[in-house]
Amino acid sequence: MLRHLGADDRSSTRVRLVDAALACLARQGIAKTTVDDIARTARLSRATVYRTFPRGKEGILAAVVETEVARLFSSLAVAMGEASDLEDLLVAGMVESARQIRGHAALTYLLEHEPGTVLPYLTFGELDRLLLCAGDLAAPFFARWLEPDQASRAAEWAVRIVMAYCTDPAPDADLTDPVHTRALVRRFVLPGILALRIDGSPSTRFTSSNRPPTTIKGAAQ
Repeated sequence: MLRHLGADDRSSTRVRLVDAALACLARQGIAKTTVDDIARTARLSRATVYRTFPRGKEGILAAVVETEVARLFSSLAVAMGEASDLEDLLVAGMVESARQIRGHAALTYLLEHEPGTVLPYLTFGELDRLLLCAGDLAAPFFARWLEPDQASRAAEWAVRIVMAYCTDPAPDADLTDPVHTRALVRRFVLPGILALRIDGSPSTRFTSSNRPPTTIKGAAQ
């Protein structure tokens, strides 16, 4: 049975503890945050914390990651679902991702003060899993205009660009700005994605309305 988040006492308590943990992480990071800090911030008893998360702090942190990823994907789905063409899809997804990540207080604190707690998830096997997860989310949106294998590759490229920017932002590029992001997409990203179609088998599904591929905004740039 699927329940809406917060529909019963247990899920509501879980959300309160996750949000309390986020507030603590944004203020003092992982190392200094204790179960008591989280309970106090959530205005719940220590016993309630352990009833909800028997593994204590470890369980809460795992729930924080799970919840924040779900929240990010939810906001991305809304933004990307409104795109009318491939260029708009790329811009919407990259801008929304950058805004969510750069505006995340807890993540910002950890990257600045405790990068060792975050960076392991952005390298080697963990990075592959992250890219796979993000690609699984984004690929269906790209599949409105690309073949499935092309959609997966395009989604991975977009994710890598966002991650590179958010972990080491360039002074002359702001992915939270739609104007700057659209210029980046038109000049560098979209041509590479269009090349995927040229190298692969043609498809009339490249545009959702079966228009010629050249009608995609940015294709002529």
